[in-house]
Amino acid sequence: METTFAGILAQNPLGQGLWLIVIVAFILLLVSTILFLASRYKRCPSDRILVIYGKVGQDQSARCVHGGGAFVWPLIQDFSYMSLTPMTISIPLQGALSMQNIRINVPSTFTVGVSTDKAIMNNAAERLLRLQPREIEDMAKEIIFGQLRLTVASLTIEQINQDRESFLESIRKNVEPELNKIGLYLINVNITDITDESDYIESIGKKAASEAINKAKVDVAEQVKLGDIGEAQANRERAIRVAQHTAESEKGQKTAEADRRVFVQQQEAVATIGEAEANRDRSIRVAENLAEAVKGEKKAEADKRVFVQQQEAEAVKGEKQAEASQRIYVKQQESLAVDGENKAMAEIADYNAELAAKQAEAFEKGEVAKRRAEVEIQKAQYLAEQERLNAEEIVRQETDRRKVEIAAEAQAEKFRREAKGQADATLARYEAEAKGIRQVLDSKAAGYQALVQSCNGDARSASTLLMIEKIEDIVARQVEAIKNIKIDKVTVWDSGNNEKGTSSTANFLSGLIRSIPPLHEVAGMAGVELPQYLGDTTDKSEPTVAPKANAKPAVAPKPPAKEAAPPKPKDA
Repeated sequence: METTFAGILAQNPLGQGLWLIVIVAFILLLVSTILFLASRYKRCPSDRILVIYGKVGQDQSARCVHGGGAFVWPLIQDFSYMSLTPMTISIPLQGALSMQNIRINVPSTFTVGVSTDKAIMNNAAERLLRLQPREIEDMAKEIIFGQLRLTVASLTIEQINQDRESFLESIRKNVEPELNKIGLYLINVNITDITDESDYIESIGKKAASEAINKAKVDVAEQVKLGDIGEAQANRERAIRVAQHTAESEKGQKTAEADRRVFVQQQEAVATIGEAEANRDRSIRVAENLAEAVKGEKKAEADKRVFVQQQEAEAVKGEKQAEASQRIYVKQQESLAVDGENKAMAEIADYNAELAAKQAEAFEKGEVAKRRAEVEIQKAQYLAEQERLNAEEIVRQETDRRKVEIAAEAQAEKFRREAKGQADATLARYEAEAKGIRQVLDSKAAGYQALVQSCNGDARSASTLLMIEKIEDIVARQVEAIKNIKIDKVTVWDSGNNEKGTSSTANFLSGLIRSIPPLHEVAGMAGVELPQYLGDTTDKSEPTVAPKANAKPAVAPKPPAKEAAPPKPKDA
């Protein structure tokens, strides 16, 4: 088939040119397609967000890409960029109300930017795309103003001024969620200065400065106290160390001197002993030599004598004399040797005694020096301990005095504040009572005025009406006065009628009732005349007849005879 197609092309030159055109057109179409598709692939810089809008997916209004790239389909999709450059917004908040209803000024600077979080990026694409930076700043500024006022209103001046970290955290919690709703996030908050119109913050600063100064003074006094204590302790340690080293030095000197003396005495003793031994050896050797010489002489003489005696026939006698002489000489030499040994031993004993005496004297001097050094050390320790105790007592007294002063100042301040609080409370209570009494009196005056007006201006009628209202209370009080009188039983020995024809029992009861103040008399005391339907106070009873001068006093009836029964008592 290829051969056939090639043959056709070879036979038709026009077909060859057409085929070449088709190939070139296909290549150009392919290249242009590739270039077009490459132009629709959009790369996103690191400082921007690529927003692809159009048909991007179900329930999506835009697709945001940060970093990398994405293909943007022609006709159905388009794209735009949003800058991630932070924006600095100045918030000159003035006159914001705090929790204490104190207006404060909180000038601040907020740094915001478009967030790279997916959800917040979508909010930014929906609300901030194609807006100018100035418009975005204005929108964010309004949000920050409102939330900053809300944050200030939820905190006190102390919380805002003293704990800046908590204040900034509260601002972040309130502002950032609102900014996230439009696609922004809070990068930084900078509070420049906080002031108020009533100088409350300045007063707090002065108070804190005064407290800091007082605390610094206390700390300085405490450090001075510690320095004095340390100096006293150092002086004490120095004195003790000096005394110890002085004692050790003196002790070393005494020990060295004693060792030197002992060594000298030992060397002298060794020399004396050596000299005595040399003298003894010399004497022994001299004695031996003399003995040998004498012995030789005597032997020669004896030999001579023996020879002579032998010659003269007296050899035996000469030998005996020579032996006797020899024995005597040996005895003499032995006696001399024993005397020399005894003398040498006596000299050695004298030297040992003198050496022991010198050693005892040196030991005594060493012990005395040691005891003196210990006494000096004890004196130095006593003085140092006394100085330390004095320093501690002075410091303790100074501390106690300072504590008493601080406690007295605190107690005085407490009394002043309590007295001021009590005075304010008493003044408020009296003002409230005066205001209440004034209102009660005003209400009563208004009521009395209305009552007088309802009586056509007749004040007497008005007072009568008021008295009528109080009659019930008066009667109740009269009843209250006698209701607690408990009369279990009244026994009256009545002998009959009196001159007026009434019994004693009746007179007793009427007197009891009349002891209660009449209602009309009480009203008369108040200057009020009761109506006629309440009764009349005129006494219409017969006038009391004065007793005759010659009248005899009533005599109690004699009791009847024993046979007669006594009259029964009447119970009232």
